[in-house]
Amino acid sequence: MTKAPATGDGPSTPSRPRNRRGEGPRLREDIVRAATALIVRAGTDQALTLRSVAREVGISAPSIYAHFTDREAIVEAVVLEAITQLHEAVGTAVTAHGDPVEGLLAGCAAYVDFGTREPARYRVLFDWSRPKPDTARADDPGLDAFRVLVDNLEACVRAGRSTSTDPFADAVALWTALHGRVLLRASLPDFPWPAADTLERTVLSLGRITSAAQRQCR
Repeated sequence: MTKAPATGDGPSTPSRPRNRRGEGPRLREDIVRAATALIVRAGTDQALTLRSVAREVGISAPSIYAHFTDREAIVEAVVLEAITQLHEAVGTAVTAHGDPVEGLLAGCAAYVDFGTREPARYRVLFDWSRPKPDTARADDPGLDAFRVLVDNLEACVRAGRSTSTDPFADAVALWTALHGRVLLRASLPDFPWPAADTLERTVLSLGRITSAAQRQCR
């Protein structure tokens, strides 16, 4: 009697055309894209596995090892891509304005906009369960967007538009407020938030922008 072909113990992996020679980087991109899609759908990286990523791409799980050593390496790639896009969004918004105060407002708005449009990707930037170093490194790419904020606030001080005597500390306070704004609005969408947008007020206050500078910016 001919034996029926084995069906396996789970859903079959959809077939994906093999990459031609030299197209390995494309598979890596597909893996990162698939992992990102899974994180966005779940709202977290906790359920991400090599098998789930393989199913999403349409490959066997062992095929992933040619590009990533483990699950954490995939999540790290997703995080680094999100960090890069956040940094670019903030930097582009800032440099679009010659006025440092307008640049500060635009950069902060871009930060909040990214977190609001990409809540799952934004959350994984901070919630990713990777081993945490004892101290933050100065070259940590995760701080790129924050460094833009510090530099922009320092530009406001040099232009006489901010009374800050410690731009780094004031930038930390401002970053904390932006981060809290993104997370609170995502977690409490039904809260009676003020109808008027308070972002500009927050930036001007924590950035110690002078009244004269505020009038010039309007």
